[in-house]
Amino acid sequence: MSNITTKDADDSKYQCAACGDSDDGDGSLKACTECNLVKFCNRSCQVAHRTAHKKACTKRVAELFDEKMFKQPPPNEDCPICYLRLPIEGDQNRRYQSCCGKMLCYGCVYANTVAAADTEKHKCVFCRTAVSSSDEMLIERMKKRVEANDAVAMYNLGSYYHKGMMGLRQDHAKALELYHKSAKLGHHRAHYALSACYREGGIGEKDTRKETNHEQLAAMAGNVHARYDLGCDEYNAGNMDRAYKHWMISANGGCDLSMKEVQEGYKRDFVTKDDHAKTTRAYGNSIDEMKSDDRDRAAAFRT
Repeated sequence: MSNITTKDADDSKYQCAACGDSDDGDGSLKACTECNLVKFCNRSCQVAHRTAHKKACTKRVAELFDEKMFKQPPPNEDCPICYLRLPIEGDQNRRYQSCCGKMLCYGCVYANTVAAADTEKHKCVFCRTAVSSSDEMLIERMKKRVEANDAVAMYNLGSYYHKGMMGLRQDHAKALELYHKSAKLGHHRAHYALSACYREGGIGEKDTRKETNHEQLAAMAGNVHARYDLGCDEYNAGNMDRAYKHWMISANGGCDLSMKEVQEGYKRDFVTKDDHAKTTRAYGNSIDEMKSDDRDRAAAFRT
């Protein structure tokens, strides 16, 4: 039987692709779970039609994946104090509060340290709980946040076990367990950490397939650095169009490295004038949305 294309799919909506039987609209036919292009009476019909359907199915699955892969992810969440977008960079620009589970920008933390009365300086800016006075207290609070199904706490605690920090003994098995739990809840930094683990093989086996899978999931969840890395992978494989798609999405989110690649791509005619202009505007908007005087003062203080 000939392959059924996407165009033909609507015409055969209520017919089994293998035997032609109709369900008369009663919903008895089951769609292919991979591509949703065709329907079958049962498992036997699906198996019988597999050879004829395989090419169209594989093509559609790839199309569906790319639709998800190259969709611009939502921006970072806002700091709950200043209501400005949290920086995309790591712990030097934002701070996780193990007392209440909030992620604050370092600008708000620094402003509180400077302006608050002495009795208030060492309290959480958000919930006003006293900060942890020891590593033991911090870990105890972090574990409570893990019990509350906090994905960020899972990732943070996993990184402590990974590196043997905050008084914890290095425990790679525990680190992987926590990273996976956090990743299942959609935390992009956990996916990115797992990608590195499977690439380097430091705390588990090397696995290229798992490395790529977690890197892709991290990117789709909004990790601009994972997205930048995917662009590099595609570039090295000679897939220029896909590489610059990744870099433009990452640059839209405020990634400096990706913006530089897009600029270079424009000079070399890999990026159109229109795409370059749109990406430059989006990048600039993202940078502006993550800037504040308090954040600038905090950065100057750290240097």
